[in-house]
Amino acid sequence: MSLESLVGLSRTLGAPSRQYVIIGEGNTSLKRDEESFWIKASGQMLETVDETSFVEVRFGPILDILERQLSGAAMDEAVNAAKVNASSPLRPSIEVTFHALLLHEFGAGCIAHTHPVPVNQLLCSNRALEYASHRIFPDEVVLCGPRSAFVPYLDPGVPLAYGIRRAAAGYADQYGESPKVILLQNHGLIALGKNPTDALHITEMAVKAAAIYTGACAVGTPVFLSEEDIAHLHKRPDEIYRRRQFEEQ
Repeated sequence: MSLESLVGLSRTLGAPSRQYVIIGEGNTSLKRDEESFWIKASGQMLETVDETSFVEVRFGPILDILERQLSGAAMDEAVNAAKVNASSPLRPSIEVTFHALLLHEFGAGCIAHTHPVPVNQLLCSNRALEYASHRIFPDEVVLCGPRSAFVPYLDPGVPLAYGIRRAAAGYADQYGESPKVILLQNHGLIALGKNPTDALHITEMAVKAAAIYTGACAVGTPVFLSEEDIAHLHKRPDEIYRRRQFEEQ
């Protein structure tokens, strides 16, 4: 995986026709190795990023922010110390902490965080938890997992990172694997991919699922897949094979 592939993912997610983000919304990251990762710099627009729009940061100092519960000037100092290129004027996204923990603790290779209109219509409603907790068609299970992890609204930055860690750990305890989708109430969508292609596919399917769910509510009452059907689809050998093919396309 290369920085070039992260640039390509970011521009695709930022395309205005998709309505996933506008202006400076959203952020993406890619694990480089066990020591560091790239993340979009604060204030950069996904639609127009290039390789100079990202900051390479070390995992250690960022994760230390969470372990030591740093804030204010101490946190700013830790973020600057985490930059591989100390002379870079760019600052990592304010959400660098949750990117670090998802890449380091939950096995993701690439993170795509967006604010798609169809998804946020639900996350800003009283149906948010219901949408996160159910699946409505087979390919949603195949690409997005048996359900989404859900995080009640928290302030972006360190408080949100703690909430994401709790939700992802709870999901992993229940299913024995990390979530593919994390939904943030009144905020947006996080896709945990093995690579940029996988992160894009998960995002696209989550957005489609949100649109279908909203449409089902408009014409009647959504009919959800049963827990038995979801478990069967998630573990079917042919669907596992198909999912692996999608990850590389």
